[in-house]
Amino acid sequence: MVQTSILPDEAERFGKLAADWWDPNGASAMLHKLNPVRLKYIRDQIDQHWQCDECSRTPLAGKTALDVGCGAGLLAEPLARLGAKVTGIDASPEVIAVAQEHAAWQGLSIDYRAGDVQALEGQFDLITCMEVIEHVADPAAFVRALAQRLAPNGLLIISTPNATGWARLLMITVAEGIGQIPKGTHDFDKFITPERLKTLLADAGLTCLDVEGIAWSPTRGLYLSDDVRLNYLISAFRP
Repeated sequence: MVQTSILPDEAERFGKLAADWWDPNGASAMLHKLNPVRLKYIRDQIDQHWQCDECSRTPLAGKTALDVGCGAGLLAEPLARLGAKVTGIDASPEVIAVAQEHAAWQGLSIDYRAGDVQALEGQFDLITCMEVIEHVADPAAFVRALAQRLAPNGLLIISTPNATGWARLLMITVAEGIGQIPKGTHDFDKFITPERLKTLLADAGLTCLDVEGIAWSPTRGLYLSDDVRLNYLISAFRP
């Protein structure tokens, strides 16, 4: 049985990107492009799941949120601004240090921790896990750990590349090849299809709510779409 989801070489790779994580033109530029797309989906799912006022600026007021694989806080900070009491966890101490510094500079109170979600205690109303599952040692054990941290009627949102030739072409051959994504970031053999991820969620006792693609075009860039070939978001809840 896998005792940790962390792969040391993966944590080290992302730790080396910590210094310019918040630079929209730096090594994490693609994450900055992805973030608004993710946030739109997350906000839509929050509003639907908890029947929130779509005009409210703080739909997560009174709720707890956990961002797993939080990096330097690109998603954790917006979740805090939406009203949540946020915990962010990441395998890399280097990126956590940057996250803590940036949150303090922004005047945001976020509980950042360096470590493994499988060692975390407590439960959370919302768990987000963006582009992480394709970097862990055992996806099934990782999903079970996420499910254990999810409160009753809690909402889990995961994003990950699809295991398709289109994803390999755009994300590895092209994006890594021209430096849009740091070379070596992705291993195609670890990409997961929506069907497999749905099975992992069901095996962990969660019910899938929705699957939506993140597509790319030269004119629109990254955008939400029914096309899941490149990347997708999936939401699930604990009944």
